[in-house]
Amino acid sequence: MSSNYTHKDIITLPNNHLRQRSKRVTEINDDTIQLIEDMIAATLDWEESRPNEVAVALAAIQIDKPVRVVIIREDFDDKSNKNFTVLINPEIVKYEGKIVYDQEGCLSVKDVYGNVPRYSKVRVRAIDIHGNRVHFKSPNAFVARVLQHEIDHTNGICFVDHIAHDENAFSLLTESGDLVACPYSKVLDSGILPADEDNNAIVQ
Repeated sequence: MSSNYTHKDIITLPNNHLRQRSKRVTEINDDTIQLIEDMIAATLDWEESRPNEVAVALAAIQIDKPVRVVIIREDFDDKSNKNFTVLINPEIVKYEGKIVYDQEGCLSVKDVYGNVPRYSKVRVRAIDIHGNRVHFKSPNAFVARVLQHEIDHTNGICFVDHIAHDENAFSLLTESGDLVACPYSKVLDSGILPADEDNNAIVQ
């Protein structure tokens, strides 16, 4: 199978589809395989369009497909390695280690990064592309962060939701590839933060 998906097929905040829960996959069929091809194509094209960033993972909802499928790059350090691990219906079964703050970006949040707290270790269960059940623990804190980020997506949660009240948590990616402090007013104006019951951005 092939795909004509590009980075333009990746939806971005404030698109509220990103905050809906995805449905479980009940059967791995040709549509599932095509979805995965589309996800990989969109991810790699996004990377081609962003010279200062590496596309490490994507959830299906990010191409507006609300099903629990996640792809994670096999090698985060080698951009020439375009292979991805596929996780279907992934779930975190245990959080371990300590809470660590680190910078996160997202293909669905343009140019804004955030200092996000995550557990340094997680245990995950999922189904692979062949329909086999897999159980594993994260090999390091970065993979643990990626897993939490992507599985959050399947539950309608974006990384900015974890830090919506923290006015000092946000950074902006410059054209030269540097991260600089992002004024909270700019974050509010961008519409990327979750809304409260009155449909206003959450503020502290």
